Amino acid sequence: MLDYAQARRLMVDCQLRTFDVNDVAVLDAFDTVPRERFVPPGREDFAYIDQTLTFDTGADGIRAMPAPMLLARLIQALKIRPGTRALDVGTGYGYGAAMLRQLGAEVVALESDPDLIAAARERLGDTVGLVQGALTAPAKGGPFDAILVEGRVEIRPQALLDQLRDDGRLVCVLGPHRNAKVTLFVRAGDAFGARPLFDASLPALKSFATEPGFAF
Repeated sequence: MLDYAQARRLMVDCQLRTFDVNDVAVLDAFDTVPRERFVPPGREDFAYIDQTLTFDTGADGIRAMPAPMLLARLIQALKIRPGTRALDVGTGYGYGAAMLRQLGAEVVALESDPDLIAAARERLGDTVGLVQGALTAPAKGGPFDAILVEGRVEIRPQALLDQLRDDGRLVCVLGPHRNAKVTLFVRAGDAFGARPLFDASLPALKSFATEPGFAF
């Protein structure tokens, strides 16, 4: 049987530390939360591999559990501190929300798929506020200091940006599949600065997909 504690330590040392994850609190959180509890049932031995795990929700499309090094850098960019009010969009089985909570954030986790909400509730209990609803809908508990989007958005996620506090931060994978970049948005009044950080990709969230063009 796989030694998950050892696998978790190797993940931190060999994946995160070598991929510019240098926030000590983030490293400690990833070394503490058991990632194997948040994967689809039967895939626990794949929890610590260096790749994104995907699962099909049916009508809502593909959801993703970002690769450890990608998720760590997404969270690091948000600069989570104790008391941060955070929203996790497309939470899936709840691992990203668990990481935010481990860092001391007050977390609302949004998911449109009812089966995933039920699965996340089994894993998170009452440590996180779980909300089932459209990913573009205003989430109860906002405005937020930080928003984590666990999926690729093909369009500017304005519905989420509008839920940020002044000086709040949103991080997502933005753009078409082959040209997507992790992008950090920071709110300043009614304006939103955007800064691309590095190349990455995740399955697209249907709620933030581009409309298909018309053929003539």
